[in-house]
Amino acid sequence: MTREPPGCLRQKWLMSYTFLSITSQRSCGAGPRPFRCPISSQVIERKVYNVTKWANRHPGGHRVISHCAGEDATDAFQAFHINPTLVQKFLKPLLIGELAPGEPSQDRDKNSQLVEDFRTLRKTAEDMNLFRASPLFFSLYLGHIIAMEVLALLMLSYFGTGWITTLILACILTTSQAQAGWLQHDFGHLSVFKKSSWNHIVHKFVIGHLKGASANWWNHRHFQHHAKPNIFQKDPDVNMLHIFVLGDTQPVEYGKKKLKYLPYNHQHEYFFLIFPPLLIPVYFQIQIISTMIKRRFWADLAWAISYYLRYFITFIPFYGILGSLCLLTFVRFLESHWFVWVTQMNHIPMEIDSEKHRDWLSSQIAATCNIEQSFFNDWFTGHLNFQIEHHLFPTMPRHNFWKVKPLVKSLCAKYGVQYEEKPLGKAFVDIVGSLKKSGDLWLDAYLHK
Repeated sequence: MTREPPGCLRQKWLMSYTFLSITSQRSCGAGPRPFRCPISSQVIERKVYNVTKWANRHPGGHRVISHCAGEDATDAFQAFHINPTLVQKFLKPLLIGELAPGEPSQDRDKNSQLVEDFRTLRKTAEDMNLFRASPLFFSLYLGHIIAMEVLALLMLSYFGTGWITTLILACILTTSQAQAGWLQHDFGHLSVFKKSSWNHIVHKFVIGHLKGASANWWNHRHFQHHAKPNIFQKDPDVNMLHIFVLGDTQPVEYGKKKLKYLPYNHQHEYFFLIFPPLLIPVYFQIQIISTMIKRRFWADLAWAISYYLRYFITFIPFYGILGSLCLLTFVRFLESHWFVWVTQMNHIPMEIDSEKHRDWLSSQIAATCNIEQSFFNDWFTGHLNFQIEHHLFPTMPRHNFWKVKPLVKSLCAKYGVQYEEKPLGKAFVDIVGSLKKSGDLWLDAYLHK
């Protein structure tokens, strides 16, 4: 059997098998030989695992594994797991062999030295204890969220339900919800506690009881984004359901095919009417509720119900049922604007394309950019102004991003990888500018190609 060039680790979506030159577990010491291996196999630290049966049981969802099928997933594996030794017990039964001695440790079209230098950088960060969280930081962060909830209730009890009081109340609740969103993000990435189980428990409390959402829904969606950011068909965050065209290639493809679900040359204008105001109060709410029911995430549903019970018990005595619903909708309307501008400023203006099988560092940096640091920017964005460092090291506590940043910039400079950083205002403007650019590309292709 001939091994398929150019590289044994590249995923072939149109084939049912890929060929790996490995020392098989079943070869009984006969030496390395070409081995017919299921497409849902992965290489982690030169060991080959068949994850076909495990995928549906994977806590992060089956898609995040399938997105890395047929590839060297070493860096992705290290990025998502805080205790690789514990995870090894799940991997051991899946082991089917090892790469042959002459086989490279990474896909053939990747810079092997860059890959090794990045892994060395990660080891340096570990030695500097940058993956160790500060209990004080996260305790104070949770405390300031709860304090805002209490302040809102005290203000309502003292001043009543007038229009001015209600507007101020809505702003306080919006701020609390937004900051709770950033906090659940920390626990979801296992970046607070040393034990995964503790992170999962508190994650369910924050996203469920404080926000009324689903931890499993968030995990299954967000981990795909981190594994393959800005990659069509793999990153759900760039699946815009034909409402927007993104990047440089999709608009041209749509234009050539004469696809016109919406007037994309005006998407930078209708963006303000569709995306920021509707994402959380409409699209996310429908998706969260339907996902919990369809996938039987009953624990998540119970946590979400506890949020709504707490909310309505608190506010119905002041506003009644209809007034409480209106207040909740308005808060989510405001929070949605906050969430969209912060989360999209790092990604929409960056490269959005099909899979290019880059190394971990290059693929993450091509899809992300940073925002200048300041106390306000750190708080306002939940430290997502350090989007590059967060994507490279998602389990790193966010208060340590600024410490690893110089190391990342130095490595990027060494290999000529562009490290982009901009002011907060420019980042917001670039969202609209990139949408306009993509819309113009679509119109040109639609009319002339």
